[in-house]
Amino acid sequence: MNKGIGYVYIMSNKNRTVLYVGMSMNIIKRIEAHSSGKGAKFTKKYAATELMYYEEVGAPWHTLKRERQLKNWHKDWKWNLIKEINPELKDLFPDLILKYKASL
Repeated sequence: MNKGIGYVYIMSNKNRTVLYVGMSMNIIKRIEAHSSGKGAKFTKKYAATELMYYEEVGAPWHTLKRERQLKNWHKDWKWNLIKEINPELKDLFPDLILKYKASL
């Protein structure tokens, strides 16, 4: 993962009933925090610990703008975005970790 690059991501619970949109400059640490219950109160309350979608955005201000855009989307639009890259609705975090380790 590149320093100075922001990421926008979408988390869900095991039943795929809730979505959480977030952003981070260090996506690995942020997803680990969500998974351990130390992320946002929302992800802890609704057990939204599985990474459904992420995108590399760029500078922090662009990342914040994209996060706000996605947060304003209808839930169906978010699911359609997720299904474009993750049609099986699997947790993408294990693959992200492998990608990160390969880049070291």
